[in-house]
Amino acid sequence: MTAQVLLIFHPRFEESSDMLKGIMHEQRTHGRWSVSLHDEARPGVDPCCWVRGRRWHGVISRNTTPDLVETCSRAGVPLADLADTPPAPGVAKVRPDNHAIGRLGAAYFLERRFTSFAFTGYSGHNWSRERRDGFRDSLARGRHRCDVLEVEQPDDLTPAWDARQIAALAGWLRSLPTGTAIMGCDDQRAHQVVRAARATGLQVPDEIAVLGANNQSMRCELADPSISSIAINAFEAGRRAAVHLEQMIAGTASVPVDERIAPLGVVTRKSTDVMGARDPAVAAALAYIREHACRGLTVDEILAQVSISRSQLEHKLRRYIGRSPQVEIRRVQVARVCELLTETTLPLKEIAHQTGFTHVEYLSVVFKRITGDTPGQYRTKHTQSFERPWMIA
Repeated sequence: MTAQVLLIFHPRFEESSDMLKGIMHEQRTHGRWSVSLHDEARPGVDPCCWVRGRRWHGVISRNTTPDLVETCSRAGVPLADLADTPPAPGVAKVRPDNHAIGRLGAAYFLERRFTSFAFTGYSGHNWSRERRDGFRDSLARGRHRCDVLEVEQPDDLTPAWDARQIAALAGWLRSLPTGTAIMGCDDQRAHQVVRAARATGLQVPDEIAVLGANNQSMRCELADPSISSIAINAFEAGRRAAVHLEQMIAGTASVPVDERIAPLGVVTRKSTDVMGARDPAVAAALAYIREHACRGLTVDEILAQVSISRSQLEHKLRRYIGRSPQVEIRRVQVARVCELLTETTLPLKEIAHQTGFTHVEYLSVVFKRITGDTPGQYRTKHTQSFERPWMIA
């Protein structure tokens, strides 16, 4: 018998697409479902009426409410819940491992030799507090202090509330030491930190570094500078929800389930790409490399900007980031190649042109040396198998 399954997803969640891919991947591989997708979760549209209006064998929801839990329970319909909220009785819960997300943020900054740290999030959300605790507790083990700023997040975000946040964050940023590494509970909060920094005249990442979470790529890329972020594994969350629902439908599941999905890693963008350097010449060199690596930058051009000798520049960069200027140029170029391979369908010749490689052949040699794949292999792997892009550290 083919199971009739309802999927309820909120269209505003960017990670919903990857969750749906994970669900479909699991079912194409192991299951037999007839699936209906309800993605009209908005005021005035009650998903419970969909559950009551037809006989379902199971539901997977990203927009789970107490009413939906009660409706499924009364109808005897198994429910797998993907919302990042506390679990409900009789429901299979799959959500991010928020403590691990916080720990990963701390490890990321520590590897980059930062010594001053801060976290900002929302006091009214368990997931934000869990990320705060993971971040702060990891730092405490190394005897590092962490400043924390938390606010209540209203249900309806308004321009007035957003403006108040920028003002409050600006005052907080001015109280922090120069060179502080700040983690936002999510990308929205990190974006507010970047805007507040601009309002105070602080340079990101040279005077403060900012890290978000969830890796909502459009929000991260629209920020100036673009925001580094911890990538959650939404694909795996969707896949695991499908596994649990299949078991509940078959009567083999052990409910309750509260499975935490570990994050994938950090996607480095401009907001943290400074490695905690305190030397003005190093900060200037790294900033210049970030801005100009993809136009065919040379070491001599960097030297003209920082007014130190080649040997001094080599020594300073190796001390702060463990790489030579030329290797850092290549790293930034390859990071951009990875983005273009996974986010566009541009031919390799055009990608080489946009990233500062004169010859496609040389791009391929450098790319394989750094990533282990040819550009073609990399594009195929990360656009067909639902794997995540190679993370640039």
